[in-house]
Amino acid sequence: MERAIQIKAISSEPRLKVLRLLTEPQKHFRHQQSADPVEFGVCMTLIAEALGVAQPTASRHLDILKQAGFITAQKHLKWSYCKRDEAAINDFLKWLGNEIAPF
Repeated sequence: MERAIQIKAISSEPRLKVLRLLTEPQKHFRHQQSADPVEFGVCMTLIAEALGVAQPTASRHLDILKQAGFITAQKHLKWSYCKRDEAAINDFLKWLGNEIAPF
């Protein structure tokens, strides 16, 4: 994974908010009816609502998070659902910790 894309992904408050919200999807998106938010992911429409932005704006943020490897997305019928990729996030955090650790 290209680290510059990952750094770009976390350089935005809306994208950080998405990652925080997806940490506890059952808590933040329990009203999702179409699929279990923990097992299947959270509908992009609900993420846009949580951010208070239009769907195209949310899609751009989510696309950057996908490029960074921090989330995965899957389609079901006409909707797309997003989940955190904990392994990729942990890998990035480990790398970042090593990069900024004192010598």
